[in-house]
Amino acid sequence: ITQDQHSSISPPTSTVSGAPDDEPFSTYFEEKVPIPVDVTQMFSFRKLWAFTGPGFLMSIAYLDPGNIESDLQSGAKAGFKLLWVLLGATIIGLLLQRLAARLGVVTGMHLAEVCNLLLFTPPSPPHSQVPRIILWLMVELAIIGSDMQEVIGCAIAFNLLSVGRIPLWGGVLITIIDTFVFLFLDKYGLRKLEAFFGFLITIMAVSFGYEYVMVRPDQGELLKGMFLPYCEGCGPAQMEQAVGIVGAVIMPHNIYLHSALVKSRSIDRGNKKEVKEANKYYFIESTIALFISFLINVFVVAVFAEAFYERTNIEVNAMCNASDSPHTDLFPLDNSRLQVDIYKGGVVLGCFFGPVALYIWAIGILAAGQSSTMTGTYSGQFVMEGFLNLRWSRFARVLLTRSIAIFPTLLVAIFQDVQHLTGMNDFLNVLQSMQLPFALIPILTFTSLTSIMNDFANGLVWKIGGGVVILVVCAINMYFVVVYVTSLSSVALYVLAGLLCIAYLCFVGYLAWHCLIALGVSCLDVSCLPSRVSNNRPSVLIEEQPEYDT
Repeated sequence: ITQDQHSSISPPTSTVSGAPDDEPFSTYFEEKVPIPVDVTQMFSFRKLWAFTGPGFLMSIAYLDPGNIESDLQSGAKAGFKLLWVLLGATIIGLLLQRLAARLGVVTGMHLAEVCNLLLFTPPSPPHSQVPRIILWLMVELAIIGSDMQEVIGCAIAFNLLSVGRIPLWGGVLITIIDTFVFLFLDKYGLRKLEAFFGFLITIMAVSFGYEYVMVRPDQGELLKGMFLPYCEGCGPAQMEQAVGIVGAVIMPHNIYLHSALVKSRSIDRGNKKEVKEANKYYFIESTIALFISFLINVFVVAVFAEAFYERTNIEVNAMCNASDSPHTDLFPLDNSRLQVDIYKGGVVLGCFFGPVALYIWAIGILAAGQSSTMTGTYSGQFVMEGFLNLRWSRFARVLLTRSIAIFPTLLVAIFQDVQHLTGMNDFLNVLQSMQLPFALIPILTFTSLTSIMNDFANGLVWKIGGGVVILVVCAINMYFVVVYVTSLSSVALYVLAGLLCIAYLCFVGYLAWHCLIALGVSCLDVSCLPSRVSNNRPSVLIEEQPEYDT
């Protein structure tokens, strides 16, 4: 097709290679949830209930053990002063998830499929397949990094619940078995699976809510920290923590996940009214889900801000001694500031508020780890299907991802102590931060294309605002990476990190170049890319469609 015909490409309405619409996905659903018909109401709770599910599964990524650790460290290091950063990051995450849901609803394809179709379309010269593989690997790295955090969280939870009887390496091995068990719950039906995830979110809300009620934080300070964007007396440690909050909340693979989950509802994409309605209800559902996840995160921040902000190791050591805690040796007898992680967090709660607080904390961490593990598996399979057109069984997919995640985690658990195990979270947050451009740049690009989004393409405000948000988020996370690398204190590591950063920035630039060409910036087309991409799109996608009519 010619460049003039490019604007007549409509969302796919038939099964094409790598982008099936009516074919059921064994990855997540064997069925599609029907939407009740109610033409007399502008808003229907029945319809909202029918659309409820994908947003809550997506919100679980905002509650994984990596986020919980970021929350408690924020409270312990900065008190309530960084709650506004958490609020802002959650709002940005909601806007990005809105784009992901709209892409899936309007096109019938998830983000990985659209990347494969519009950026690196086969058949093409061999060299053009290399960027596609690299992009897939970058997203897989984010998924594996998140999976490792979830394995660490589950292992620590098992250790705390068993009072140390289950060693850390034993908890790591247990996560292999329970993941396979839970993963096959979707055989009992999509709605039952979504209900189970809702149950896990409820466990987290009750667990961390109990800690919040027990500690009784200062509500005035909490509201001040949430709505006053200022951090009085904050130094480099607090600024680094603020950057860490953004990196932990906005996760790249979660955008790929949400764009696929929304395909589980029965929507006639040829009917503009139904598509518009689906976008509305998905946005409402995502807002509710992320509001709940935000409250849970606030619970954790507030507990540690109220109880442990500016505490010293010697104070905590004395309290643990008084409560006959077996973990007193975790806190040296000095006046340095208390440093906490998800393991020490449970211990200090037990020392100050009794063993019940410790066990409830561990239950919440276990629920966070288990739920995030399953959604991470779905993310991985969607990404693999989209980029590589590979459809693995759930067993094979879990075996691959979980094996890669467990091997280094198991080695650290066996040969090192819990401090080294939880310390891996800092590295994993950096790893996931570096993958953000590989989700943010494509999602803004494709939701701005009228050729696939029709009347639902981003307007000028969304394009400019989205571009600014992406630049800010990427800059913040690159700062996070620089801070982490400079803390390594090794010339060899500096050189290696420098070389990797050059290669990384080159690929980010290459991806941005492709996306700008897809947006129609023809002056960048030095290799006739739009012509090659257009000529290889499946003919089923090409329709004369002046109206939104299939």
